[in-house]
Amino acid sequence: MKKILTSKMAFFFIAVVLLWLKSYLIYINEFNLDIKNGMQEFLLFFNSLSSALFFLGLGLFAKGRRAGIWIIIIDSLMSFLLYANVVFYRFNNDYITWPTLTQTDNFGSLGSSIASLMQWTDIVYLLDIVVLIALFIWFKKDWSTEKISRRKPILVLLLGLIAFSINLGLAEADRPELLKRTFDRNYIVKYLGIYNFTMYDAVQNIKSSSQRVLADSDDITEVENYTKNKFAEPNPELFGVAKGKNIIKIHLESFQSFLINYKLRGEEVTPFLNSLVNDPEQDFTYFDNFFHQTEQGKTADAELIMDNSIYGLPQGSAFVTRGSNTYQALPAILHQQGGYTTAVFHGDYKSFWNRDEIYKQFGVDTYFDASYYNMSEDNIINYGLKDKPFFEESMPLLKSLNQPFYAHMMTLTHHHPYLIGEDEASIAPAETGDKSVDTYFQTARYLDEALEQFFNDLKDAGLYDNSVILLYGDHYGISKNHNRAMGELLDEEITPFKSTQLQRVPLLIKVPGVDGMGTVHEYSGQMDVMPTLLHLQGINAQDYILFGTDLFSKDHKEVIPFRNGDLVTPEYTEVSGTFYDNNTGEEIEPTDEMLQVKQEALHELELSDKLLNGDLLRFYKPNADWSPVDPTKYRYGNESGVIPSDVQQEPEKPLDPRQPHILR
Repeated sequence: MKKILTSKMAFFFIAVVLLWLKSYLIYINEFNLDIKNGMQEFLLFFNSLSSALFFLGLGLFAKGRRAGIWIIIIDSLMSFLLYANVVFYRFNNDYITWPTLTQTDNFGSLGSSIASLMQWTDIVYLLDIVVLIALFIWFKKDWSTEKISRRKPILVLLLGLIAFSINLGLAEADRPELLKRTFDRNYIVKYLGIYNFTMYDAVQNIKSSSQRVLADSDDITEVENYTKNKFAEPNPELFGVAKGKNIIKIHLESFQSFLINYKLRGEEVTPFLNSLVNDPEQDFTYFDNFFHQTEQGKTADAELIMDNSIYGLPQGSAFVTRGSNTYQALPAILHQQGGYTTAVFHGDYKSFWNRDEIYKQFGVDTYFDASYYNMSEDNIINYGLKDKPFFEESMPLLKSLNQPFYAHMMTLTHHHPYLIGEDEASIAPAETGDKSVDTYFQTARYLDEALEQFFNDLKDAGLYDNSVILLYGDHYGISKNHNRAMGELLDEEITPFKSTQLQRVPLLIKVPGVDGMGTVHEYSGQMDVMPTLLHLQGINAQDYILFGTDLFSKDHKEVIPFRNGDLVTPEYTEVSGTFYDNNTGEEIEPTDEMLQVKQEALHELELSDKLLNGDLLRFYKPNADWSPVDPTKYRYGNESGVIPSDVQQEPEKPLDPRQPHILR
């Protein structure tokens, strides 16, 4: 054994085998890769071999004992990448991409969330590195100080490339056009492994980044024609009914629709929201088949979609990677065509998700970030300001705006890992043993109570009856990784079909002077909100590049694509290439028409990506009255440092929306 271990090549192959096996064990224990046949099982086992051979083989080019050091360093870096994906996947049910790595400014606010995803048993994922270090220390003195013949590491790299070629060939046989026609990262990881996925993603990111340089005015034509053909004529009875009315859009963080009317141990979790849904006198319309369409950007994706009716990117967040693009967003349209003052209210600091830059491109007049709020220790938890003080302190700011105004209010407390103080929890947690799921109901109740108080404050301020009020969920709160606990709470197995159905988030809307429609069952997505609001304002959505359609139109399109390429319709759902009947939840054979709908959904996603990556809206003029947004005119931040709790009386006159608000 000693004679074998005194060989650097033996040390290298031990490192390869340990990393290879560790990767496979993590794949089967940490990731839900939906293995369906023997070939996929084999490829899952085999796919890390090529990466281990190639990258660890680079260490063999070092001279003497330094080869062992470099093998350990490279192994550690690959292990770190693997483990980082484990932690990321535990909440996001997704993998780290290159664009997400550019969002490091956000990481400082994620500490408690990341810590809650790490487990003490994860230490086992370090054992192979400990073994390598121990073997190196014990046997390095017996190693030759000479450099390995260059032919050996070159041969190793060739073996790695051959292994990858075999891997890719078998993968393409099982999944044709694997690298050409997929929006689902799960496929790439399942067939090629996390290391090859990272390299593939880097290439894709470089390609997408180059699209802006190569784009010209001709590229917008295909996108324009598609959206114009998809356009749904407005409902003539509702077109313009909300013109000149305030718009208050409330973002319900991580709120899924299953919470509506859900009872935990016989007690309603969200009694106030339930009353808006169930009481006709509240005059709300509730869309119970409304789906989020976000991807890795989560909250930021939801903002992008709701204010632009374009999809987020398949990797990372457009807020960060496309923050300097040209946009023709809802705030700017309302300002230019309706004379609206526009503002965003958010109890976190302005740079999070690059909001202080992209909001300028959206034409947001004022961004009330954390600098406007009392961010004392008692008022914050998890990601920022608690929802109750957030709404309370937002009221004087809201009343200061020139009317009509567009106010986008973003809640925070109901966010993973769903932290709440015992004194603020008014409902006991669930008892599944899954902490993230159990406390989810407590923060949902807290949000519900905060909303009830805010609605009362709106009525006291005389704003309630003169405002369109819209509430929406931004993305899922409980990922597929918690299916066991969710199955226990819902008393049913969480199949891929059921998991997709759980991507419903609430959408409620009240229009002044218009009777609520109760619960509407038509299928819709976040993409449809902007054209709906424009038509309520009497603004023709057809003037703009929008991928959604008016929810109140008789021509509304009920095919809802997800960012990963899956889709849902009233009759069937497609998940990872498998079609399910919505009535039974059983697998069905797709018809030619269903396959055509799938291809059209993928085409729509491709066009949206083309629009974002090429920054194509810089080439498009919506109408004769449109003026491109000048981001240099906007400046955010409370320079005075005065916060609402310090203010003794209301400002005597409305604040200038083009300048940072200074409350006196």
